[in-house]
Amino acid sequence: MIIPAINPDMKSETIKVVTLGCSKNTVDSELLLKQLRENGFNVSFDEQINNSDIVIVNTCGFINDAKEESINTILRYVDLKNRGFIKRLFVTGCLAERYMKTLQKEIPEVDFFSGVNSTDKILNQLGCSIKENILPDRILTGPGYYAYLKISEGCNRHCAFCSIPMIRGKHISRPWEDILNETSILAEKGVKELILIAQDLNFYGIDLNRKRMLPFLLEEILKQNLFEWIRLQYLYPAGFTEALLDIIKNNIQICKYIDIPIQHITDRMLNMMKRGYTRYSLEKLLWEIREKIPGVAIRTTLITGHPGETKKDFEELKKFISEFRFERLGVFRYSNEEGTYSYRNYKNSIPEKEKILRASELMEIQQAISLDINRSKIDKAVRVIIDRREGEYFIGRTEADSPEVDQEVLIKSNFRLLPGQFYNVLIKSAAEFDLYGIPE
Repeated sequence: MIIPAINPDMKSETIKVVTLGCSKNTVDSELLLKQLRENGFNVSFDEQINNSDIVIVNTCGFINDAKEESINTILRYVDLKNRGFIKRLFVTGCLAERYMKTLQKEIPEVDFFSGVNSTDKILNQLGCSIKENILPDRILTGPGYYAYLKISEGCNRHCAFCSIPMIRGKHISRPWEDILNETSILAEKGVKELILIAQDLNFYGIDLNRKRMLPFLLEEILKQNLFEWIRLQYLYPAGFTEALLDIIKNNIQICKYIDIPIQHITDRMLNMMKRGYTRYSLEKLLWEIREKIPGVAIRTTLITGHPGETKKDFEELKKFISEFRFERLGVFRYSNEEGTYSYRNYKNSIPEKEKILRASELMEIQQAISLDINRSKIDKAVRVIIDRREGEYFIGRTEADSPEVDQEVLIKSNFRLLPGQFYNVLIKSAAEFDLYGIPE
């Protein structure tokens, strides 16, 4: 679908924005789309449309798989440009930020490269400028009833394996007044599930007032009473406060869903990864979350195959996840990223085959845990938001499930269930990563 310009008489060109990577990139693209449209361009984010005048690829450069996807996407549009389907090709985002000079040399067919936070540069290249009066409005590229809201940019952590501070820079919190303005705009668009995102939500406000302001921000958003669900992604293990746990516990609008990437569990690996906490403090926090917030779903991510991870470290990690039983868990194989502490100081000695085997073992453990937890939901009712219909099923999510990353509820119904609407669903059966139910 092409969204026509506000004033189509100004320009006749159509621009497609292709977004790769994380939800932060999604927000950046949505802001860019709005600015382009307000400046007189027809805009699109539909992958099926290939014959745009200009294509802007917003790239990801976080790990090797993401970099490969970005390169392949760029080359696909280079081919379309060579065949005359598009006139100009722009590349922006994280990959361009990290490898600008190399990309300019290796892919000269691209007309313009820019890094992150470069909406102004893209607009200038197109002969226009940012319209400050419409910020922070944007064109939502998702289904419309959920949206991501970025409350800060960058990261001040120095995790050994992570390239994000090199790409996105230091942590910068947005003024809370600007955030509340954006929540009002999103609610007017019909958003019901607000997903707060940042590299480290817990760090919000330290650069503004020298204190952690996430609980305050949540209280201000709650006062607006605009959303059914408020979801938090991501909460770094260091920096949790009693105030934050209390506000999650005591407000039904905030999803009882804690996305807390721990990456590993042994003190040895946490130290090598420069995570800034110990196993004792991490376990203490995790059990405190479980005790403080009944029914909470804790989601985490792990890295296996990091340099120095011995078989003993790996066995300890397996034992821990078997005993703690995270409700949601994802596993990444270590990616040796140029410029990071791990890249400079450790030998990437664990073979890729071994990384794959270790990741598979962890997910096998989690598969059994997830099946057991899901079976405990049978004959119980859950509140679900509907995302779409696929074949004979309506597909929804509980508050324990974030869009596109967690499991789903497959619902058979004799009447139509509407996307973006909430329903009570009785769970009738369960699989490893799915629930099956009927409307109550």
